[in-house]
Amino acid sequence: MNKQDVLLQDVVIKFAGDSGDGMQLTGTQFTNNTALLGIDIATFPDFPAEIRAPVGTLPGVSGFQVRFSSDKVYTPGDLCDVLVAMNAAALKVNMKGLKAGGKIIANIDGFDAKNLRLAAYPEGVNPLLDGSLDSYEVIKIDVTKMTRESLKDFPDLGMKEKDRAKNMFVLGFIYWMYSRNLDNTINFLKEKFGKKETILNSNIKVLQAGYNYGDTTETFSTRYKVAKAKLPAGVYRSIMGNQALAYGLIAASQKSGLPIFLGTYPITPASDILHDLSRYKSFGIRTFQAEDEIAGISAAIGAAYGGSIGVTSTSGPGMALKAEAMGLAVMLEIPLLIINVQRGGPSTGLPTKTEQSDLLQAYYGRNGECPMPVIAACTPSDCFSAVYEAVRIAIQHMTPVIFLSDGYIANGAEPWKFPKSNDLPAIEVSFIKEKNSDNGFLPYKRDEKLVRSWAVPGTPGLEHRIGGLEKQDVTGNVSYDPDNHQHMVKTRQAKVDKIADYIPEQALDSGPAKGKVLVLGWGSTYGVIKSSVLEWQLQGHAVSHAHLRYVRPFPRNLGEILKNFETVLIPEINNGQLVKIIRDQYFVDAKPYNKIMGIPITKTELVAEIGKYV
Repeated sequence: MNKQDVLLQDVVIKFAGDSGDGMQLTGTQFTNNTALLGIDIATFPDFPAEIRAPVGTLPGVSGFQVRFSSDKVYTPGDLCDVLVAMNAAALKVNMKGLKAGGKIIANIDGFDAKNLRLAAYPEGVNPLLDGSLDSYEVIKIDVTKMTRESLKDFPDLGMKEKDRAKNMFVLGFIYWMYSRNLDNTINFLKEKFGKKETILNSNIKVLQAGYNYGDTTETFSTRYKVAKAKLPAGVYRSIMGNQALAYGLIAASQKSGLPIFLGTYPITPASDILHDLSRYKSFGIRTFQAEDEIAGISAAIGAAYGGSIGVTSTSGPGMALKAEAMGLAVMLEIPLLIINVQRGGPSTGLPTKTEQSDLLQAYYGRNGECPMPVIAACTPSDCFSAVYEAVRIAIQHMTPVIFLSDGYIANGAEPWKFPKSNDLPAIEVSFIKEKNSDNGFLPYKRDEKLVRSWAVPGTPGLEHRIGGLEKQDVTGNVSYDPDNHQHMVKTRQAKVDKIADYIPEQALDSGPAKGKVLVLGWGSTYGVIKSSVLEWQLQGHAVSHAHLRYVRPFPRNLGEILKNFETVLIPEINNGQLVKIIRDQYFVDAKPYNKIMGIPITKTELVAEIGKYV
């Protein structure tokens, strides 16, 4: 039978199944394969919120959405064109996200009586048989049966081990469907299971079986292709946010000549930063998994005091535990980076779901007057340059810095153009080597930036007192004087405010300098804001987009920009946090648009919201 190839511009696929079905691995491999072809991508991994929900149940569904296009993409898509459902629960959870008339690839074995009951379908109801899916193109494949059949020559594997390879069958079939080759995944399997020959060969066999199933079955007469995207010339790879963040820290270490010390405690969704950095000891990276959050940041403070780049990573609940030690770092005025990969909250709620929940915590969440700069990344690849900048500010302004990412950024992926070392800005480091006054070393004597000197312990003649109690100005001696305390509080605030003189002015991402609506964002709302604003611009409306990297202090010209628009709309994945700060600092009646569901704002939602003000 002749097969025809159809050229598509944009496709969204959602892989969904039980958390043990390997959907994250399947999606990641498809993403890497797509990136190698030069096709633009955006992904959204959707992990179960529970650590290990019962197999086959609705809370246990794990998903991975990938959008790939020959045009530039900014979001993983509102709705999917293809839903891969490994069981009944995966179908039920994800049907609302499938386009009308879309494709459903269903594993028949996942729709038996037990799976239907666990997915809370009424007795006797099977969506694959009752006609409820007639408006969709349903491709029924007995993935489990064919996986077992393809592994019949592997007697050493038990039934459970064979069934673990089901995701490779699905991946092989999708590779066939979208005109791909298997080489990159076979190479991945060789690297991962090179020393386990049976596991390696069985996975390759099932991957090829899935591909051959599409190639030889007469049911499937159409294959699809997506052309390369028109990206700037360069070498690209697919990168996730936490990976890019780790590489940014390594780059900052190399450019500054300072070693990195990460003192941390595992917490979702920040743990991968520890995992990634621990692989790069050859770059002078030291990682320490402490017994708790407080010990992690305390060790990082010690490393920063000793002349290293001190880093600690966490999420919202860990930020609460680190708060007192962060206050200590502010009093010490040492360079420390606190990474917060935000998640749903409060407390430990929705640990795998995304939220921009901690901006106010980053601004105000410590006792006393405790100002700290705040930097936010906006996409997975932006984590590299944003965290690099955060390290630069920490070192050159002798201050702890909070770096904000979130679960959407951390686990999402996009193409990343490899930067060149020579293109990265310099990170100048200046350790004081000798006394700075006739009276010896004055640890809190400041320069024009209000920055004190960084003295490495053990430098002869530079012995000085350090601790969390209020310091006497210049000398660093412990002081209980009321006037001195007010002076020091004002000085520490002025030092942070003065950073605005050493960062770029705010630029518009798109749109006219004056107009009807400015959509102002920060963090992971970047993609949906950009694509929504572009849609209104194409219709001729004066809608603009500005996105904040420097959240504290704000760029010097931000207030002027805000006054040039009739309406300032601020979309956030929280209950309205940036909007409170903007109203407070600039007396602008900014309008909030908030979504607090553990999932990103969709383009459809935001286009409609902007439409209220154009």
